[in-house]
Amino acid sequence: MGKTTTDLDTVAATGLDLAKHVFQVDAAGRVVVTRVLRRKHVLAFFERLPSCLVGMEACGSAHHWARELMKLGHDVRLMPPAYVKAYVRRQKNDAADAAAICEAVTRPSMRFVPVRSVENQAALMHHKVRELLVAQRTQLLNALRSHLAEIGTIAAQGPNNARALAVLIVEGNDMIPAIVRSALLPLVRRMNELDQEIAQSDRTILVLAKADETARRLISVPGIGPVTASALAASIQDVSAFSGPREFAAFLGLTPRQSSSGGEERLGRVSNMGNRYLRKLLVVGAHAVLFHRTRCSDTLRQWADRLMETKRFKLVAVATANKLARIVFALMRDETHYAGTPA
Repeated sequence: MGKTTTDLDTVAATGLDLAKHVFQVDAAGRVVVTRVLRRKHVLAFFERLPSCLVGMEACGSAHHWARELMKLGHDVRLMPPAYVKAYVRRQKNDAADAAAICEAVTRPSMRFVPVRSVENQAALMHHKVRELLVAQRTQLLNALRSHLAEIGTIAAQGPNNARALAVLIVEGNDMIPAIVRSALLPLVRRMNELDQEIAQSDRTILVLAKADETARRLISVPGIGPVTASALAASIQDVSAFSGPREFAAFLGLTPRQSSSGGEERLGRVSNMGNRYLRKLLVVGAHAVLFHRTRCSDTLRQWADRLMETKRFKLVAVATANKLARIVFALMRDETHYAGTPA
């Protein structure tokens, strides 16, 4: 701290550690400049800097700050936090994090996250809000089932069976005392409200999918509906950042975790790395492909049928999700539609 304006003129790369109110800056050139900035002083500080490379972790508010700094003429690069962690020396604190970011952004092998526009973030917000509403609805269904189990009213697993319990509470039943019904009615009312909100989210996402050319192509793939197609199109802005379909599947955490050494390959379960939401959607879509594979037959379902002869259902589902990810990569790269060969 305490460096002069002349020192700032020599800055070539900067690491910015983001926070809610207090930001840490590490700027490297012929000298190293460190600053602790309040939120309102961040843009003023970067206005004084010549155009330089600015590195940030791709975390909360990173895309907003990236857009603002790009307006000032800086070359902003966002990096996955997991990739920056390796450059932290000894103790972890704000200054060490900023220095690690400044070091990581200059590495030639570093992978960067594209800066998202406000419109792109809004599209993803629809998916995140829908996911939260679905989780809340599941929580209410589980609460309803568990409360009724306390008085001996049991239902089989599955959302449809839990909803049957909700009908009993609303319409009245001799098995459920009136005092219990009055206690659980707020849960049923909240479930109905969530159903309406989720249905509205589905309609909005369907409109987004129909308006996006990439999403329309992805819907032609078995197991991929409007929600999955819209999420993939909004999340993967530049498919050329991946070297091939296997790297794309690995990015989604659908490839085995490696622990190889000395030329001997040791493969474990899927890594579960990358975008958890996209991975879940692809696995759910793979389940749909397997459940309905007898209705129509194409090369994908024939491949899954052969795998089902020797492998467990869940394992085949994950393998099918991996296959779907590779198909998605090919369609996005070649800008074409799915053409599964019928049997």
